[in-house]
Parts: sequence; C-alpha cells; structure tokens
Amino acid sequence: MCIFMCMGGNSTTWMNTAVLVTCIRNFRRNRGPVSGILKAYVGLSTAIFTDLCSALFSDDPAKFLIMLAVIPFAVCLSAIFFLREIPQTTSVAAEKEETRYFAIFNAVAVVVAVLSFTSPLAVPVYSFIKSWRLVGFEPDMERYEPLLKEETPSTEEEKKKVLSKQTEVAAATAEVEKTTPVIGEEHTIMEAMQTWDFWVLFVSFLCGVGTGMAVINNMAQIGLALGHPDVSMFISLTSIWGFFGRIISGSVSEYFLKKAGTPRPLWNAASQVLMAVGFLLMALAVPGCLYIGSIVVGLCYGVRLAVTVPVASELFGLKYYGLLYNILILNLPIGSFLFSGLLAGYLYDAQATPTPGGGNTCVGAYCYGLVFVVMAIASVVGFGLDVLLAIRTKNVYTKICNSRKSKKLSTGRKVTDSSAANVRVER
Repeated sequence: MCIFMCMGGNSTTWMNTAVLVTCIRNFRRNRGPVSGILKAYVGLSTAIFTDLCSALFSDDPAKFLIMLAVIPFAVCLSAIFFLREIPQTTSVAAEKEETRYFAIFNAVAVVVAVLSFTSPLAVPVYSFIKSWRLVGFEPDMERYEPLLKEETPSTEEEKKKVLSKQTEVAAATAEVEKTTPVIGEEHTIMEAMQTWDFWVLFVSFLCGVGTGMAVINNMAQIGLALGHPDVSMFISLTSIWGFFGRIISGSVSEYFLKKAGTPRPLWNAASQVLMAVGFLLMALAVPGCLYIGSIVVGLCYGVRLAVTVPVASELFGLKYYGLLYNILILNLPIGSFLFSGLLAGYLYDAQATPTPGGGNTCVGAYCYGLVFVVMAIASVVGFGLDVLLAIRTKNVYTKICNSRKSKKLSTGRKVTDSSAANVRVER
C-alpha cells in the first residue's frame, strides 16, 4: 500500500507540474486566472469524486479504485496531443480575447461548484421527506520572454540606435562577471534561493498551507471532539469553498494588478488574517464553529495556493519555473508533518484518554484548543511575512502594471495613426 500511495502521489506531482507550468507560460498575461482555474478544479475534484463514490461505488470500493486508475490515465493520454507551449502574441486584441475566454471558464466552474455544493444538501432533505429517516451522504521554455518588456521603438532610426547601444553594452558586459539578477528578472534556482524574498515567500507559504492541511487531515478527530461524529458535510464545505477561494483570488488579484498594480502577496496576507480568525473561533468552540471553520479554512487555503503560483513566476521568472514551483510545494508535506503530525498529533495525544482497545480518544473543546491557538499564531506570522513581501515587491508590480498600460496606449496610438493615414489617402 505504501508503494502504491508513493506512486500515486508522485504521478500527481508530475501531471500538476506539466499542466501548470505550460499554461502559465502560454498565458503569461493572465497568470492569476490560469492559476485560479487549475487549482480550483483540483480542489473541486475532491467533492466530485466523493459524490461519484457515494452514488455509484458505496458498496464496492474496489471498482472505485479501478475508476480512479482508468479515468485520469485516459485524460492524461488525451492531453498529450494538446498540451504544448505556443508562440506568444503581443496584441491587445489577443489579450482581451484571452480574458473573455477565461471569464467563460470561470462561469462554468462556478456552476459546477454550485451543483456540487447543493447536491449533498438536497439528497438528505429529499430522503427525510420521503421516508422520515435521514440517509448519510458521504461526499466523503521554447521561447524566452522577460516579464517586464521594454517598449519597442516605432521608427527604424530609433531601432538602429537601440541596437547599437545594446551591442556596446553586450560587448562591455561580456568582459565582466555576471551580476545577480534583481527581483522581477529571470533567476536560476540557486540565484532565487540566495534572495530574502524567496525565503519570505517560502515560510509564509508554509504558515498558510501547513495550518490548512492540519485541519483537513484531522477533520474526523476534530469533528468528534466538537460533537460531530459525521464529518462528511465539513469535508464537502472545505473542498468547495477551497474551490471558490482559488478561482476568485486568481481573477481578483489579476484585475487589481492590471488596474492599480496591487501586489499579489497582499491577498495572501488577507487570507492569513481570515484564517487566524477562523482558528480562534474553533479554539473557543463557539456554536457552529466547525461550519465556519471549514468554510474559512477551505477559502483561505484555496487563496494561498492560487495566488502563490503567479507570485513565484513574477518575482523569479519563467525559465526555471517548473523546478521553482516544485521546491515551493515541498511546503505541503513539510507543513503536513509539522502542523498535522507533530503539533496536532502530540497535543491531541497529551489530552486524550486511553481506550480498552489500545487506542485513545478525546471529546471536548480542549482537545484541539491549544492546537488552534498555535496555528492562529502561525497565521499571524504568515500575515506579517506576506505584508513584508508586498512592501519589498511593490516596485515590481508597479512596473508590471505600467508596462501593460503603456503597451495598450502604444497600440491605441498606432491604430489612431493608421486610421488618420487612411483618411488622408482617401482624401
């Protein structure tokens, strides 16, 4: 079983890297929506496959495992013919068309999520009306382009001047040692890991996903401790609100980046504050805290996953993005081990009482109270790191915003000049 789990986990990483890196490179002007949509469907797939398992394979888990082996393989086999890097276009019309298509994909994804969210609620209600008995429903780099592009000269004379200057600069710099790239330029892995910004992003990502995974991994014991033996509803809430967090944060962060140059790490900071509030509510065991906590953790966990993906590409470039992304997501197993295995496991065992069968159990708010307090503190630390990263990278996002606006203005001038020339010719 351990071997099969290892193979399955690593296959997911390979597929995730191939799809995510290729799409980020193909749609680099809409990195937020791309990350949001891809990560959103990863979260939503949990609820979808759980619904399928409950509806079709509740009495035969072996057939469900066969379905999990066949369907992803068929999808990956089909994607081989379509997944590739494509040449980049620089026109404003193409960018608007991309944005329109992403809006359609977002709408379709929201419809699917709403259906997945309402179906677990509809089935028990319908069964209760029909039989007066609740029935459990268990949803249990071929082409390199720099990020900040300079405007191209409009006349041949200016092009020659720029070309001669570039030649002189290249000749002068060929004799000196290569300088360290600044944030916003292409970095190798070693160059990225030598910057403070990388480690600020790494640790803040750990604070966000580590605490979120601790709640997800221990949802069954948390529910039992807070008086909810059946946690299927909370699993569905976490999954579906994780979907909304990913898809909304990707599009919203992209919109404010284009309009005002808002640094994406600020959205991570906002999610950390909200997550800290959710942990405190669960630590105090207020009525309905597990419902609120499931929604908050799912939402903020989704925001963290979706926003961190484009942040890494914007700060350190796309040339080595595949390896950089996989180094960042090492925080998933590291965070799960630290917060779920060590913190939650040790403190829960310290509070639990032994059972005759050799295990232990704990019922009451005190079982996970201290765990939630520690994770709230970790979320506050993550908030501080995200705010620090936003301050340090403010100039990078300002340049990205200005470069996009200047490109649109230059395109508009060209269209206006072309129209005026056509009018003069007609006269």
